[in-house]
Amino acid sequence: MSKPCLDLGGKTALVCGASGGIGAACARLLAQAGAKMVISGTREDKLASLTQELDALGMGCSQVAINLTQEGAPQYLVAAAVERLGRLDILVNAQGINRRQKAEDVTAENWDAVMDVNLRSLFFVCQAAGRQMIKQKYGRIVSISSLTGTVAMSLRAAYCASKAGLDQLSRELALEWAPYNITVNTVAPTFVETDLVADMLADESSRQWALDNIPLGRVAYPEEIGYAVLYLVTDMAAMITGHVLLVDGGWTVK
Repeated sequence: MSKPCLDLGGKTALVCGASGGIGAACARLLAQAGAKMVISGTREDKLASLTQELDALGMGCSQVAINLTQEGAPQYLVAAAVERLGRLDILVNAQGINRRQKAEDVTAENWDAVMDVNLRSLFFVCQAAGRQMIKQKYGRIVSISSLTGTVAMSLRAAYCASKAGLDQLSRELALEWAPYNITVNTVAPTFVETDLVADMLADESSRQWALDNIPLGRVAYPEEIGYAVLYLVTDMAAMITGHVLLVDGGWTVK
């Protein structure tokens, strides 16, 4: 058995949600490790800037601006990635939204919006990628979950439900696809310095509440979530599947 390392030379990847902070960090780290990739997201300007940055590393990168909640969009994206890359070794799902409301005030519209992005369309991306990986008899799938998939948190009924669902979905896919040498895991961060929680962290009392619950005393940086993803998609983690890797600064030890 060869010595494993954090080397993705010769591997191909699709990073969804790359126009967000965590997705962009994941894409950078995968490219630095040697992966060729397609990045996707909803903000074309962010994707264009990131594509230019990754191309400068010489590994090759192309972009697809797409709304994955649209019918057929997940299948189209995966097909486009396979066409451009020749195969698909790695899928990273970093797409996600939140609609903070008291549970008694959650609307059907907001519930459906969160579930469509965080769970429904994400599953169909995994399904399309899984079909390709089954043919290859190789694949690595990592999705960005959340601390709130493990612990409850006020004002996040739909979000917590979607992330808990994602964790269990990943376990199910890990079980079904293990015979094809496909691993499926999630990374579950605490609060991260991204646009998704910028308004909350800008509020002094809310930020202090978060810090009081994190034993390490700070929120995470996107790159710290990306490092966990990078590890899980390399052969160093070849025996890890169906796992939820909490990157929570110690929140759950309490």
